[in-house]
Amino acid sequence: MSRAGYANPPRDSLELASLASSPVSPRTSLSSASGISSSRRLSLENEDPLNASNPAASTTSGHRRGDTNRSRNYSVSSAFDFGPNFYPLPSTTAGGYAPLSALTPTSIGSTGGLGGGSLEKRKSLSYLNGLSLVVGIIIGSGIFASPSQVNSNAGSPGASLIVWVVAGILTWTGAASYAELGGAIPLNGGAQVYLAKIFGELTGFLYTWCAVFVLKPGGAAIICIIFGEYIVNAIASSTSSKWESQDLPGAFLNKAVALTGLVLVTLLNCLSTKLGTRMGDFFMFFKFIALLGVAVTGVVVAATGFTWKGGANHEWKDKGWFEGTSKDVSSWAVAMYGGLWAYDGWDNVNFVTGEMRNPSRDLPLVIHTAMPLVIISYVLANIAYFFVLPSAVIAASNTVAVQFGRKVFGPVGALVLAIAVAASCFGALNAATFTSGRLVYAAGKEGYLPSIFSRVGIRSEHTSGRMRTRSWLTKRISRFLGDDESGLGFTPIYAMMLNTCLTAAYIFVGEFSTLLTFYGVAGYTFYFLTVLGLIVLRVREPHLERPYRTWISTPIIFCCVSLFLVSRGIFADPLRTVVVAVFVLAGIPVFFWRLRGRDGARRGREDDGPWWKFWRRWLRKG
Repeated sequence: MSRAGYANPPRDSLELASLASSPVSPRTSLSSASGISSSRRLSLENEDPLNASNPAASTTSGHRRGDTNRSRNYSVSSAFDFGPNFYPLPSTTAGGYAPLSALTPTSIGSTGGLGGGSLEKRKSLSYLNGLSLVVGIIIGSGIFASPSQVNSNAGSPGASLIVWVVAGILTWTGAASYAELGGAIPLNGGAQVYLAKIFGELTGFLYTWCAVFVLKPGGAAIICIIFGEYIVNAIASSTSSKWESQDLPGAFLNKAVALTGLVLVTLLNCLSTKLGTRMGDFFMFFKFIALLGVAVTGVVVAATGFTWKGGANHEWKDKGWFEGTSKDVSSWAVAMYGGLWAYDGWDNVNFVTGEMRNPSRDLPLVIHTAMPLVIISYVLANIAYFFVLPSAVIAASNTVAVQFGRKVFGPVGALVLAIAVAASCFGALNAATFTSGRLVYAAGKEGYLPSIFSRVGIRSEHTSGRMRTRSWLTKRISRFLGDDESGLGFTPIYAMMLNTCLTAAYIFVGEFSTLLTFYGVAGYTFYFLTVLGLIVLRVREPHLERPYRTWISTPIIFCCVSLFLVSRGIFADPLRTVVVAVFVLAGIPVFFWRLRGRDGARRGREDDGPWWKFWRRWLRKG
């Protein structure tokens, strides 16, 4: 349907992204002006993308352009006839930010359209890729390391299973809320974008400050450490070595193996998006098969009493499943932390929403497929643990799966399970590296980080205007491993390198409990604010396009339980909570410093170059 005499009100990137990622609807009214004041605000008051002066408009066929000052008739859907050049993200030149209509030769890359180096232009992620990212991160190390923390604090097998189910349902409510936000704001960056849109740039930056420098690399470091522990313990048990991973030689090897896995997965993800997603798909199916195998083995052992050596475990039959349940609320909160840590990663698909082919359809489908599958897999795996191992062993061990394999199949079983857990951790590390790189990339686009981290590939621009000679082997490798249109290297390499360096630093420090406290306090504070923002956004912008709407009770439940977990974490460990608060508040002056640098860089470009090329300004004024 068309509108005559359109007065060209300002639109922001949120509205444009919602339109571009949603099917054309007969609506004639868009949402109100956004509350964000960032580089992604696309002011179209002075320069209309439908104006004949915009190169994008020249690609529209069948529309005669006359005097640009007179009123025109056009439909909402006609705005996307020139899709290749019309993209709801800012163009970056020399690390800065330009409005959509300010097209320059450097902003139109060899790939055509606006910002040839933008990841969001290449919507290559499918439903299966999104599912593998969520499942790949959630099913990593947590199910193999956290049972000890959950079981020891819950006090009984039955209480532990309740913790796993409740933690899964809580995670599901948060993931469903994020699915609505991702459909309404289909941009890369996840909570960074949502918080900036709803509460302002400072809140979005503080989340980025914590996520980029602590939460994401710290979580990846824990995955790497557990990956190294399982490999080292497997080698030690298979060679009958006298040292353990906690001893000096074992600790050194543990960190060396962890760093090796980190570097390898980063290099593979730097090659191409296709390679990263293919690895994710493979490891997702591998994890489901491994957990199914553990569950079936546990049932068989419980039914037959078969074990490698010694008698079978009869504790699950002789003792009540709720005998010894803890009555301390703080212990339950700590157990819940452990369960929630095992489910952590449910929000990571939102970091790549801008690269999904159909986010309005696939994002909710990914969430509501992944969460029930993961909850069922976790419950079955823990039941299998209780069938085979005594509760005391589960509570005392950080390598429960290896103990499970040794009890049933002996040293060979321990080796096979250790390799399986290491492979699961490697898959989780692959998904974490993939999504964390996109978070750093989005932060670089916003100016929160130096502009080098917003680059795609090694060079800031793709080579154009000259022929490159490649051998048949290079072409074959590029065709097999590279992306369909861009080949090899079209990934946020600098962003992933930063994440890798920070993760390596945390591996050297290697403190499990401190990182878990930071995750419980700071992580769930930002989870609470983001989901609270969903409620605020419904009130503030009721007409915003929402392809998926969750029940209003869903974000309310998540917010209440998140507040409880944060408050319990504060009272349980006040000293570390103070450290967390100091770190978060330290991001405020950094925000204003980065904001001034970003705006100064923009003014510097408007003044014909950096400050040291002062003669250009003098000549222009003269």
